[in-house]
Amino acid sequence: MDFKNMKFTVGDGCSRGLCRRGCGRQDRQLNTYDWLADVPGNAESTDLVEVQFKNTRKGYYHNVNALDLKKGDVVAVEASPGHDIGVVTLTGKLVKLQVKKANLKSMDDIKRIYRIAKPVDIDKWREAKSREHGTMIQSRQIAKDLNLQMKIGDVEYQGDGNKAIFYYIADERVDFRQLIKVLAETFHVRIEMKQIGARQEAGRIGGTGPCGRELCCATWMKNFVSVSTGAARYQDISLNPQKLAGMCAKLKCCLNYEVDSYIEAGRKLPSREVVLQTMDGDHFLFKTDILAGLVTYSTDKRLAANLVTITAQRALEIVEMNRRGEKPDSLSDSDEPMTENHQVDLLAGESLTRFDKAKKKKKQKSRGNKAQDNKDAKAANANNQQPANNQQASAENRKQRRAEGKQQRQEDKPQQQRQDGKPQQRQEGKQQQRPDNKPQRDAKPQRPDANGDQQKPQDDRQRQRGPKQQRNGGNGNGGQRRRQGKPNTPQQPKQEKANDGGNQ
Repeated sequence: MDFKNMKFTVGDGCSRGLCRRGCGRQDRQLNTYDWLADVPGNAESTDLVEVQFKNTRKGYYHNVNALDLKKGDVVAVEASPGHDIGVVTLTGKLVKLQVKKANLKSMDDIKRIYRIAKPVDIDKWREAKSREHGTMIQSRQIAKDLNLQMKIGDVEYQGDGNKAIFYYIADERVDFRQLIKVLAETFHVRIEMKQIGARQEAGRIGGTGPCGRELCCATWMKNFVSVSTGAARYQDISLNPQKLAGMCAKLKCCLNYEVDSYIEAGRKLPSREVVLQTMDGDHFLFKTDILAGLVTYSTDKRLAANLVTITAQRALEIVEMNRRGEKPDSLSDSDEPMTENHQVDLLAGESLTRFDKAKKKKKQKSRGNKAQDNKDAKAANANNQQPANNQQASAENRKQRRAEGKQQRQEDKPQQQRQDGKPQQRQEGKQQQRPDNKPQRDAKPQRPDANGDQQKPQDDRQRQRGPKQQRNGGNGNGGQRRRQGKPNTPQQPKQEKANDGGNQ
């Protein structure tokens, strides 16, 4: 066989045995897998056609004109008033099953398909769809101005642009008669209000659930069944509102998927209130694995002590023995207690961030090392920073040397006087320096008394207090002379000063 000159063709459509019309998604919500698409004569079996509009709104119509419709065709259908534009999503026998699920009140409500949409119809339809977002924002502001407790979640225009459907959410009954008048005057179209719940809103918007798959209400679920926390209790799921709530802030619809299987399996387990009695003591139910049919018992009613895992069948056998007044030696049949076989997770010890770039951790240094590093840094900066002017640096050095020499001379002077044995002479008119480097006032020269005799020297305390007492009129003679000289004329103190000077 000459493979070089052979012409290869890529299989497409029904040539590979599977028609793509059956599994085509066509970016539409609430898609139905048509597993009868490859069956010959399926499309001709009924004239019912499923047509989908914006988001999750679907309708069922009669193909009265026997048009050759396939999945994905854009058609013009009957509406009131005018016509609407939608996309065909299902044909054949499965449409009858979908009609039963939709719970239509009467088959007479099913309208008809006019034609396959023309380019003029599609252009008008796209123009109407382009106004939906702006209309929704403006209508929200109008509802806010009217103080209505409602939220307008979405707006959908009809294909011919003559009608608009406003989807809103409200916890209580809302009187929106005034709102309809204002909206009709503003947008000049026919207004229709439809109330939806939180789950319907999540289905219209779409999204991804915590399981990683697209939301069920946006892919295949049409009828919403009430969900209670009892479904979580039957499955031994933690009653954590954050984990039980879905994207709509309501309980997840998937809680009802397996609850029937858990209820059936739970009937084969012993009751929680039953206490198993053995020769070792009483055993209380600690936990159960419903699907695996295993129960774990503890010797303490409140704590996990001496846990033993047995099968549900063995637990029921012990219950029957206790009813007859018998007690087995132990819970398990064999001497060794039954252990649970856990699946091995190869990535149990791995981190989710193992492929991320590792950040360099800063080394934590001790205080001593930090202080030493600071000193080294300062020394390095001092060596690197040279003075711009050498003369200024030399002047600073000279000032520093002078200050050091002056301080050294002051320290050596008292030591030299003690070595020579000469008392330190006090110079008059200069202040004496205290050991604490504070100046001390010199005592004033003592005046002679009235007889002209010099006063006797006083001790240290009296010498320090002498001037103060003399100024304040103390026990000294000078104070008495001042008190006696008060009534004298102002010229007398001058004469005394002169006499004092002569005596000295």
